[in-house]
Amino acid sequence: MKLSCEKKELVDAVTVASWAASAKSAVPSLEGLLLEAGADLTVSGYDLKTGIRSTIKADVTEPGSIVINARLFGDIIRKLPDDIVYMTADDKYTVNIRCAMSEFNITGISADEYPELPYVDYQNSFYMTEKDMKAMIAETNFAVSDNEARPIHTGALFEVENEILTVVAVDGFRLALRRERVAKTEIEKVSFVVPGTALAEVERITDDSDELVKITLGSKHVMFSIGSTTLISRRLEGEFLNYRNSIPQTGKYSIEAGRQDIIRAVERVSLIINDKFKSPVRCCFKENLLKVSTATTLGRANDECAVSGDGEGLEIGFNNRYILEALRAAPADSVRLQLSTGVAPCVIVPTDGSRNFLYMILPVRLRANEG
Repeated sequence: MKLSCEKKELVDAVTVASWAASAKSAVPSLEGLLLEAGADLTVSGYDLKTGIRSTIKADVTEPGSIVINARLFGDIIRKLPDDIVYMTADDKYTVNIRCAMSEFNITGISADEYPELPYVDYQNSFYMTEKDMKAMIAETNFAVSDNEARPIHTGALFEVENEILTVVAVDGFRLALRRERVAKTEIEKVSFVVPGTALAEVERITDDSDELVKITLGSKHVMFSIGSTTLISRRLEGEFLNYRNSIPQTGKYSIEAGRQDIIRAVERVSLIINDKFKSPVRCCFKENLLKVSTATTLGRANDECAVSGDGEGLEIGFNNRYILEALRAAPADSVRLQLSTGVAPCVIVPTDGSRNFLYMILPVRLRANEG
């Protein structure tokens, strides 16, 4: 193998592909990146669950392939001067890397030892803009479960119906839902579950542009094509929560408020809450007023903010992190909180009546001496 390429493009490809490489594995090749030089240079990382392949332009004089340790290769490439990088690999798997006055000789691994990335047997596909895909993942993935006892909920549900993509994440304590119109589709109706870890990488790869992401479905895998980068992930199998039946359709109380106003009030009282001194945030909804309080062994904190609506003194407790993550994710300046009782879920929706997001949080039971 013999090639040359721009340092910046190589750094970008190596960085992205490295996200899918195993940090530590009994199989050394899985800790590496597969470099394949043909018409261009393709850099791949794969941990047997998620694979990322990125292609860059390169001047290839001798085609070939080699596996190089991802951490070492990334460290070297990033530290090289901003110039053309020249690489060769011989039949003894010695890789020579040169750039300006810098030169490295490192040992690689035969490409034959690298596992093949999964083949996605095409079933159908649809397209989203990068900015919509990025936003939908960022605004739901925080609610994906990390409990391996229910593997299906360690991913997010994707549903396409009537040219609308709905993404849903649940973890047993909360639910996050986002909807956007797809940019292009040939699908009438389909649903599948993507691991949250893979979606986190898709979020990192995408940017706030109107360029299209192609989502291709196979029988066991899903592929996200983002510019010159492809991410392939297994689909999670199992029965996902019937979220439609889990969301209360109406609430006795409807409270509207500025999203940031509630966030700031909860953040302030949360200053005396930490991993060691945990306590729920007590929310008391009065006429056009929300009172927020908490008490831990560190002390007591009280705050309030103006709202629109009358909760008739309803008191409800929340895990402060859960309420903050939902409010921070909500893509609107004002929100409507739908409440019924102190033990029923709180549903957060847009005030404009649109259905593009919904967050549901289960309350924490309050004791008389809390808050």
